[in-house]
This record gives sequence, structure tokens and C-alpha cells, in this order.
Amino acid sequence: MDEEDNAIDLYNNANLEKQNEAARIIQRSWKRYIDTHIFQYYKGLISFKMVGEPRLLMKYIDPLEAEFLDAAAGAYIRFRLGGTSYPPNIYYKIFTHRPVVDMCANSPKDYSKLASEQSLTEKIHGKIWKDDGSGWYKRVENNGWRLLSAKAWKSMDPFTTEDNKKEIQFHFSKLKRKQDVEVRRKRKKIEWLKKMYSSGSLWVRTGDPTITILIQRAAEGIIDATEKERAQDVMEWEVDELLKWTNVLDYGDQWKEIATSNTSDNYMGKLL
Repeated sequence: MDEEDNAIDLYNNANLEKQNEAARIIQRSWKRYIDTHIFQYYKGLISFKMVGEPRLLMKYIDPLEAEFLDAAAGAYIRFRLGGTSYPPNIYYKIFTHRPVVDMCANSPKDYSKLASEQSLTEKIHGKIWKDDGSGWYKRVENNGWRLLSAKAWKSMDPFTTEDNKKEIQFHFSKLKRKQDVEVRRKRKKIEWLKKMYSSGSLWVRTGDPTITILIQRAAEGIIDATEKERAQDVMEWEVDELLKWTNVLDYGDQWKEIATSNTSDNYMGKLL
């Protein structure tokens, strides 16, 4: 009798475990279905390209700041998904395609102090004043990604707070700034290529096995150089040629217009 009861208990436990496993599968499938549709909904909100007047958009986001987005500013707004939790939040950032000149950054010094004349004796003996650079003007962008929400206090959002703390080195030389931009652009391309390679999503768009092997070796060489902190040895044209032979999209061209409003100078003379 005891053996029969034990067999029944084992049978019931096995059925219960199967039911629990089936319930977990259904729950995971339903959660995956819900999460996918939530993401598709948020993605659809920012799937436009070069649409919308920046000043009118900012009127609903921040009416006080909307007054600065006139036609002369050449401003446009970009939107993106982000955040530290799910579902994601929508963030926005204001850009301009007009040239911006920061005279203080081009000639850094302490502008709060009055310039004092060097004495005649010091000039005769050739004494050179030394300045350690303390108190010099430093350019602060303070234009990070901001939370698009009227319900949450924007200063409490960790993503916005962290992005506004990010410091960008601004060199007074235009040539040096251009070189820095090229270095950052090359680094982003390499990181994008590395991420695709690590996830196994990188494949070569050719049927020739010899070319496939060469492209794979080139990709491995570039990734190996970056891991050994020799990214400066990799030329940008090498990365561009490698991207042409693979399925990796040129994210720079793709992201220039996605989730981006039109420019304010296209609405010249229009009043709100």
C-alpha cells in the first residue's frame, strides 16, 4: 500500500512540475510579446525623418526655450530612446547646422581679472610672466539629452544628469578640433564593427570564399588592434572599405535623419 501511495505521489508531482514548466513558458512568451509590442510602439513614435517645425515642437516641450529656435538659428531636434529601465523613455537634444564661434574658447584666459600692464623694468630685462592656467575660461556645452516628459522631474532622471556632466575637450585650434572629430568617428565605426563581430551578426556580402576569408581576417586584425590599444594604427579608409564588403550599415548616414525634425531655417517668416 505504501509503495502504491509513493507511486501516486511521484506521478502527481511529475504532473505538477510539467504544469509549472508549461505556465512558465506561457508567461515568458506573453511577456516577450508585450515587451516587443511596447518597443514597437515607442519606435513608431520617433520613426519620422526630417519632419516637423522645431519651434512648434519645442512650444509643446518647453515654451520658454521655443523662442530661441528662430530661422536664423538653423536648429533642429533629434529624438532617441534610452534610459535605465524598461519601457524606455524618449529623450531629445537640440542641434544646429549653423557655424558657432566661441571667442572665449578660441582665446582661453581668465576674463574675470583685469589685464595688468607689465612694468618697464620687467620688459627691459626680458622677464616673462608665467600663467599656470588656473581660472581660465573653459567651454561647457551643457546640451545633453533631455527627458521628454512632463510628469517626471527632469533633473531627477539619471540618464539626463549623467549626460550633462560629460565634459568635451574644446581645443582652440580648428585643425585640432577637426582631427578630434575624425578620431571619434573612426572609433565609433570600429566599435560598431566590433559589436557586430562579437555577436556573430557580421557576414560578408560575396560568394567568393577567398574574399570572405580575407575580409574576416581584416576584421579580426582591426578588432585585435583596438583591443591592444593600437586604434591609431588603423586608417579610417580601411574601416570604410571593410564596411562596404559586410552587412554592417553605415549608421552615421542612417541616424542623420531618423527621429529628426526639420530645420528651423526652412520655416523662415512663419509665425506661430
